[in-house]
Amino acid sequence: MSHRAKATLGAAIVLSALTIWGVHFQQEQQHETMYKGVLRDDERRRQKMQQREDDFQASKRKRELYESVQTVTPVEKS
Repeated sequence: MSHRAKATLGAAIVLSALTIWGVHFQQEQQHETMYKGVLRDDERRRQKMQQREDDFQASKRKRELYESVQTVTPVEKS
């Protein structure tokens, strides 16, 4: 094989290896980015649930306070 053919083969091998590595690297980056999005969504969901629980507890305390101060009579439906 001539020197020029060996150089072309070597360049093709190196270029192919770099292309494969680059695609693999991009896939890993994309996977990490997507996983971070899932973690952010989970944290946002947890905070929302905590806020709802806090609101529910505050509403429950208000209701107990109002019921202790006011007389509540059930309304009968006909």
